[in-house]
Amino acid sequence: MNIADKLSIPSAQHRVSVEEWQTRVDLAACYRLVARFGWSDLIFTHISARVPGVKDQFLINPYGLLFDEITASSLVKVGVTGEKIEESPFPVNPAGFVIHSAVHSARHDAQCVLHVHSLNGIAVSAQRDGVMPISQQSMFVLSSLGYHDYEGVALNDAEKPRLVADLGEKTFLMLRNHGLLTAAPSIADAFLAMYIFEAACSIQVRAQAGGTALTTVPAELIAGAQAQAKAATQSLGGKLVWPALRRMLDRVDTSYAT
Repeated sequence: MNIADKLSIPSAQHRVSVEEWQTRVDLAACYRLVARFGWSDLIFTHISARVPGVKDQFLINPYGLLFDEITASSLVKVGVTGEKIEESPFPVNPAGFVIHSAVHSARHDAQCVLHVHSLNGIAVSAQRDGVMPISQQSMFVLSSLGYHDYEGVALNDAEKPRLVADLGEKTFLMLRNHGLLTAAPSIADAFLAMYIFEAACSIQVRAQAGGTALTTVPAELIAGAQAQAKAATQSLGGKLVWPALRRMLDRVDTSYAT
């Protein structure tokens, strides 16, 4: 099958539940947003979401498509070991699902797991001190951040317990020498968390490039950051910004929702 045939994927809307279709549309939108914000690494990172109302089934990207090509219908439905539940012309990235299956299996609250290889994120992940408390964005990240040491390309199931332990109940995980990960109760929350994570890393790299001493945020402010974030978003989290992000996509291209 050539690539043109692969991209001619029939709509899945008629064969899935209303809830699954909404999840597919939001997940496809998330992929498009990651591409739009410049965090994608060609085809080599991943965002996964649980299939609503179905145990141990997840949606993930079709391996081989750029993130700005992904649609709701092209997403691949997989089980806990990465096996395809439904027929798809596309494979699943095995390294991607080792990471995502580990988090989803341990964190039943994590409806979405978002992993990127952003340049700023990798730059900070290579720094011994990791995220520094030098910005408002870093304050939110540091209040719920774990670190996982690099063990090579994530192909080995033996790595899963260590990754899960390093994430714990946190929202943010810095994969040393590798990239960034967020785990959240919704796709919108996972995206907003990644936006803040990447912003903190970008600000840090730029601040360090200034070549002067940096001012740090007091530790007592970091301790209360989660409550402040909740207040700032009116307790809505990602739900507050998600409709605006969808409108931004729709002004350019609505094909993600097909």
